[in-house]
Amino acid sequence: MEEQKTPKISVWDLPDVPKGKLPPHLEIQRTRVLCTSDAPTHTENIRYSGAYASMGVDNSLQLEHFHDNFRLEVIRLNEDDMEFDMIGIDAALANALRRILIAELPTMAIEKVLIANNTSVIQDEVLAHRLGLIPLKVDPRMFEYMSENDVPNEKNTIVFKLHSRCERGSSRIKVLSNELQWLPRGSELALSTEKPAVDPTSRPRTYTSFNCSQDSLPEFSNNPIGPKHADIIIAKLGPGQEIELEAHAVKGMGKTHAKWSPVATAWYRMLPEVVLLQEVEGEKAEELVKKCPVKVFDIEDIGKGRKRATVARPRSCTLCRECIRGDDWDKYVTLRRVKDHFIFTIESTGALPPEVLFTEAVKILEGKCERVITELS
Repeated sequence: MEEQKTPKISVWDLPDVPKGKLPPHLEIQRTRVLCTSDAPTHTENIRYSGAYASMGVDNSLQLEHFHDNFRLEVIRLNEDDMEFDMIGIDAALANALRRILIAELPTMAIEKVLIANNTSVIQDEVLAHRLGLIPLKVDPRMFEYMSENDVPNEKNTIVFKLHSRCERGSSRIKVLSNELQWLPRGSELALSTEKPAVDPTSRPRTYTSFNCSQDSLPEFSNNPIGPKHADIIIAKLGPGQEIELEAHAVKGMGKTHAKWSPVATAWYRMLPEVVLLQEVEGEKAEELVKKCPVKVFDIEDIGKGRKRATVARPRSCTLCRECIRGDDWDKYVTLRRVKDHFIFTIESTGALPPEVLFTEAVKILEGKCERVITELS
């Protein structure tokens, strides 16, 4: 007798799997992070081109595919913060933009403080540190970096003056950031090592002797330089106490010191995806709505007195997992995150608008890529 062979069944014999596509359960594992009651699963990104070669699926990264699928949608934009969606991008690129925003975008911040008099309870170094953290409303692209060998001038230094005194017999006063006075002609403190000028009408050499006044430059004539917020408390003075100082701001980056970081924070999260595995009706629907603390679910009327739960606000989901805890709720609800869809938020400190910060970060990332290509070629 002839030996009967068992026919081989390939993935193409399955009616629900089109050619060149993955089975649904593998596609979910590839594109979603599954958030169970214990821990998230399938968190890794599968980037190996031959990961699904046995199924006839090419998993390689293709520039045309990225070009056709990448989208950027602005959700919220105002003077200080911005929220937008980046769709069709890898987590590595999203994180690169975040790190550039925090550490590599330059701003202007107070670096040197010349204290003439400080009789307050705040030590000199603490006072200088507080001044450095005050965000300045000035476009850093108008200034140049200052190296150790450079001489301070109107193109690399901004000078502020602060002189506040609490008179004896009066109550305590607050020294606010709006008392920082911009000195467009540079420092008013003469160098102690400078010899007296022969010509009595000539101006003595100061710590920052500008060639021209900054307010005469077109970029600053209609936009005076100053702190972004006028109500930041610098110090509190008691009767008889006084602060007199000069502060010099220069250009720098956040990787040198946090005071040069242009963002209060820049962060992203993957888009939450809340899916109802089966219809939840009646009292069960009301219980589900009450379980969620951020009101992701809502109830809709489907007629004849019947009500069922719906996913009304999936973006609000924080993955607290309250909806899948207890009473086999994981049979009704599943929580996922989309691996290539990021909700990105930028909070600017005020030096530049958030949309400008993002475009500048993209330019820096582009420059990094061009340097790599140049080195490789």
